[in-house]
Amino acid sequence: MDADRTEGRRREPQRENKQLSRSFGLLAALGVILVLAGLVGLVYAGVATLTSMFLFGWLLLIGGLVGLLQAVQSRKSNYFWLAVIVAAVNLAAGFVILRRPEASAEALTMFAALLFLTGGLFRLAGALVVRGANFGLSLVQGAFGVLLGILILSSWPGSSRYVIGAFFSLALLFDGLSLIAVGVGARRILGLVSDDAAEPGSGAADRAAVAAEKRRAEDQEQSNN
Repeated sequence: MDADRTEGRRREPQRENKQLSRSFGLLAALGVILVLAGLVGLVYAGVATLTSMFLFGWLLLIGGLVGLLQAVQSRKSNYFWLAVIVAAVNLAAGFVILRRPEASAEALTMFAALLFLTGGLFRLAGALVVRGANFGLSLVQGAFGVLLGILILSSWPGSSRYVIGAFFSLALLFDGLSLIAVGVGARRILGLVSDDAAEPGSGAADRAAVAAEKRRAEDQEQSNN
């Protein structure tokens, strides 16, 4: 009886480890799907740009509808009109993006290029003024931002056909790689933990079986006496 209980206690953590290992395996599989989607998006950057714009437009529409419903539900509050204005802006932006995805991609590409350019200039200026411990790294990052902004602006609006899609695909690629790393690393750790837990667990079961056998033999000797 004691041996059965010990065996049950030993199998319960193993069952939990198998469930966790299966979950982390699904996480790694999702990472593989994202990596493949990112690679396909990098090859077909134009399609990825239009896809990302449509996704962005639908997200704005859904967010605007949800915000409008929340504003109607809280119409007696002080921020009712502010919530209505924000929801209306999201709805209008989502409608415009879905109606004119190419023009929206051009505007977003221009905005991204200006962000890279200004961010790189500020980083360069900060690195030259402060000259801290990460002076070289800040200088390289600032120069890279300025160069990327200039390259995008120099070929705009033609660059708008692939810049947004390339950024979107790179985000999918790196997210997928991080999920794969987390899933594979967690499964490896669970495997090591289950191997370590199996040795003392089996030893405890053997000791319990031996103790039960000794107790049975002593009871039998006492009954014979």
